[in-house]
Amino acid sequence: MENNYDVIIAGCGAAGLYNAFNLPRTCKILIICKKEMTLCNSALAQGGIAGVYQPPGDTTDDTSDLHVQDTLIAGGFKNNLEAVQLLTENAKFEIAKILELGVDFDRTPDGKLHRTLEGGHSKHRIFHHKDSTGAEILRTLIEAVKALPNVTILENTMMVDLKKTSTGFSVQLLSDGDLSVVNCHFMTLATGGIGRIYEFTTNSKIATGDGIAMASQIGAEIKNLHLIQFHPTAFNNHHTRECFLISEAVRGEGAYLLNCNKERFMHLYDERLELAPRDVVSHAIVMESRRTGSDDFYLDISYKDSEFIKNRFPMIYENVLEQGYDMTKEPIPIYPCHHYLMGGINVDQHSETSIHNLFACGECSHTGVHGNNRLASNSLLEALVFSRQASDTIAERLPECTDEFEEAVFPEKEDAVPMPAGFRTEIRHIMQESTFVIPDTAKVVEGFERIREIRRTLMTGNYMIDDNYVEAKSLAEVGYIILKEII
Repeated sequence: MENNYDVIIAGCGAAGLYNAFNLPRTCKILIICKKEMTLCNSALAQGGIAGVYQPPGDTTDDTSDLHVQDTLIAGGFKNNLEAVQLLTENAKFEIAKILELGVDFDRTPDGKLHRTLEGGHSKHRIFHHKDSTGAEILRTLIEAVKALPNVTILENTMMVDLKKTSTGFSVQLLSDGDLSVVNCHFMTLATGGIGRIYEFTTNSKIATGDGIAMASQIGAEIKNLHLIQFHPTAFNNHHTRECFLISEAVRGEGAYLLNCNKERFMHLYDERLELAPRDVVSHAIVMESRRTGSDDFYLDISYKDSEFIKNRFPMIYENVLEQGYDMTKEPIPIYPCHHYLMGGINVDQHSETSIHNLFACGECSHTGVHGNNRLASNSLLEALVFSRQASDTIAERLPECTDEFEEAVFPEKEDAVPMPAGFRTEIRHIMQESTFVIPDTAKVVEGFERIREIRRTLMTGNYMIDDNYVEAKSLAEVGYIILKEII
């Protein structure tokens, strides 16, 4: 492996891969994958990708303005309007591009692209591959990027530390227990979300906020990290930290939400019923649980044709069947669970952070698109649109770069000891107890003091650098920022 690259991309989800694909072929690129390429939150995205796209021979009464309006309503009108307009206006280009690359979206019997509906959308504008759209898009992008001769991919490699240099950035890496340093002129952080900061999440096990934490440590602006989305319909199996998501699209196809008495209840909280935005539905479930004194809730689509359910939601059907529930015949247990981050590393419309030539895209970034709450299926679109923005900006600046690379020095640890067990578990418990759906003010203040202490211990202690230590340090930094913002 070489040490110097034009661009280093941390993260191999949709944002990182699309960023690499859209960079010039003359650009030397390194992609760092924390685990295997397919393990990322993009691969878990079920519902689809939202956008107003009208291929030849198709018709739609949808418009970008309507998509803007739905996004603003879902976000409580706290969105960055210019960013939302950029997102919606570019949807047609990015959807056309991934179709050209070979993404297999579902089609109607007459061959037209099928559009479905999800909560918060006023029109059918969700393009999907059954109920595993993210995995299909990721498959296509992995295939496209692996074919590029200018891209080096390092799997099972962790980013340990990041430093700004006079020529760009230096990144310390950990792979198979060995530390190394690579350098670049441009750095893109596409490191995903922070799900593992909660006891229960729909995110993959690698979602520990590493990119956000490291950007924070070198002075990048972090914004609205406390704006966290709790998906209302995670499968209610609280025996594992990773909770299987029951897609928004199930409600979009007509599923009902039921309380412990198997009664519909959304009419008590919002006129949009089951198709209200995610934050509204999650809040309603928590309020209903307090009213009924029970955490038992269900999602029921069993009144629909069984073959339709199996064909439309094959992955969800198989997963819940393995847990002992047949969604074609009975309601399935659900409860809100951590799902997505609206805040992150603050970026402009070129996806550039407050640090020159440091870019961020995907869930780790804060574009302002989502406001206080993300509209369903805008995440994959955001990953594509804003990673291309980063690619275009980097491409414009590449000719200005020289062949020189400064390498930062990362201090060596002598007589380092293993990190004590329990820090990560304690952080997760604090965040779950203090900030789940409806924050508990007293617990937020108490939790902040403890996480601040943990953060200080991890930053100043002489601990061995391994995966566990790096992730614990990231979680402590992220938790510290979230609780500080709330206070």
